Amino acid sequence: MSREPIEIKEFNLNIFHDWNNGWYLLTAGDFSARQYNTMTVSWGSMGIMWGKPFVQVVVRPTRHTYQFMEQYSTFTLCAFSKKYLSALNLLGMKSGRQGDKIGEARLTPISSTSVAAPGFAEADLVIECQKMYYDNLEPTHFLAAHIATHYNEDYHRVYYGEITAIQGLEKYRRKLD
Repeated sequence: MSREPIEIKEFNLNIFHDWNNGWYLLTAGDFSARQYNTMTVSWGSMGIMWGKPFVQVVVRPTRHTYQFMEQYSTFTLCAFSKKYLSALNLLGMKSGRQGDKIGEARLTPISSTSVAAPGFAEADLVIECQKMYYDNLEPTHFLAAHIATHYNEDYHRVYYGEITAIQGLEKYRRKLD
């Protein structure tokens, strides 16, 4: 099975299950310049904001990927089958500062169709995004006590990216009536 372009109106995802159980690779940078980094993420959202389909991701300033999110205007979010769980774990635990963690994970970066940030040949789903907004989490705005338990002052930056293209396996396509 191979990935095919999916129109946003046909895109189908079990959002709660996939964010909580599936993990994604967030990749920012420029594929053609060979300047990019990736990290595993499991917190985020998708929907419509300001009339546009979006992905929202969070990145701590201490992560190596943060500098790429700051420097470049695009990112991708990729989903993989369970057979890549160990690669995703490695990419979430290791920093790209210490070497070629993508090569160590044996994944293949590829050019995206609409953004500079790469996707991955092995991915079941590639969502391409153009950054449209960012903000820093403000601890004085935490209304639920459990939120603070996730932090030790290293608060995430929140990024919203307009979805510009999606490629995925058929299972990500909703059948239109």
